[in-house]
Amino acid sequence: MHKTRLALLIMLAGTLAACGESSTLKVSDGTGPSPKLPEPNNTLIPTVNIAPAIGWPDGAKPTAAAGTQVSAFAEGLDHPRWLYVLPNGDVLVAETNAPPKPDDAKGIRGWVMEKVMGRAGAGVPSPNRITLLRDANHDGVAETRTVFLENLNSPFGMTLVGNDLYVADSDQLLRFPYQPGATSIKQAGTKVVDLPGGSLNHHWTKNVVASKDGSKLYVSVGSNSNVGENGLEAEQGRAAIWEVDRATGQHRIFASGLRNPNGMAWEPQSGKLWTAVNERDEIGSDLVPDYITSVKDGAFYGWPFSYYGQHVDVRVSPQNPELVAKAIAPDYAVGPHTASLGLTFAEGSKLPAQFSNGAFIGQHGSWNRKPHSGYKVIFVPFEGGQPKGQPVDVLTGFLNSDEKAMGRPVGVVIDQQGDLLVADDVGNKVWRVSAVK
Repeated sequence: MHKTRLALLIMLAGTLAACGESSTLKVSDGTGPSPKLPEPNNTLIPTVNIAPAIGWPDGAKPTAAAGTQVSAFAEGLDHPRWLYVLPNGDVLVAETNAPPKPDDAKGIRGWVMEKVMGRAGAGVPSPNRITLLRDANHDGVAETRTVFLENLNSPFGMTLVGNDLYVADSDQLLRFPYQPGATSIKQAGTKVVDLPGGSLNHHWTKNVVASKDGSKLYVSVGSNSNVGENGLEAEQGRAAIWEVDRATGQHRIFASGLRNPNGMAWEPQSGKLWTAVNERDEIGSDLVPDYITSVKDGAFYGWPFSYYGQHVDVRVSPQNPELVAKAIAPDYAVGPHTASLGLTFAEGSKLPAQFSNGAFIGQHGSWNRKPHSGYKVIFVPFEGGQPKGQPVDVLTGFLNSDEKAMGRPVGVVIDQQGDLLVADDVGNKVWRVSAVK
């Protein structure tokens, strides 16, 4: 069959599927410590409900929560995804997109998904660089912008330990020498450890954070598929958080069964590592809720064999009941298909009191849910080191009245002034959320 005709048929089928399968629950039903989990709705063709990426009209911006205001910290960036604040207040932004992964687009499903992601704003070439933004006069706008690192391979996570800057590329963890105040690094990076990559590399983003004493690095590695359909041999070392010894590069699996962990941060009261995880698709608009969770050493969180503890996913073959019996449920759901990526705690925040203790989460937004979910930044209140209560919207209005995406939030971080910075990879901006004076 001619590819153009095939595409039309598949997209028509996707439209019909979107019309015939839609949510019966609210996003809030799939939120909290005990989300509602309806029976799977495994349709022949999955729901495809794309919010086409269009960017922000002149003068437009998201809507900030009461008591806060939003402005552009930096504009005209090229697919900014992730943020890191250096000790002197400089902000690093990873301008990045997927690396070449030809095997990920093979077959009808892979080819269609490539087109879907392209329409959602993820089809542009990767700039493969990290840019430094500096707001020396503290007026809330970065007046200095320099290329800090370039010629990388789809960089994402960044962390500084002493004068060693670590960058998680899509296939390796690199170390660079950093001098305080430097606006660029010209030296080549030193490989610390290879990370799962290759020509498939389905969930390509890799994040990295350091332990409090700096001796260990924790690297998130997403799965190579939705639910193991590319074969479990393709999942070696994936759907996991690695612990890497900073001195030797030796590594072990710290926790597994995490389909696509992205954001990682240390909860300030308990000292525990938390992560934001994207769960599986294609079993209905209400399944499966994405989540944030504390990460327990040696724990298994279910993927691909089960979700939310021991709810078996019958699509996976072969099954593994022994491993399912060990699966633990995550701590807190943040809504089905919200694509919750960014995660940072409020430590150092100068936003209003309701945002003083808890986690900010950047929700990139759904494609496999009708109606849409995500496309906003939320705040989950914490008490005693654990989530307490319902999320609060921090930044909304990323979709226009026609359900098109003017922006999509990704990384979130508290800057040196106590404001919240949000990377917007469709709007090509970094937004700054601050308290109303």
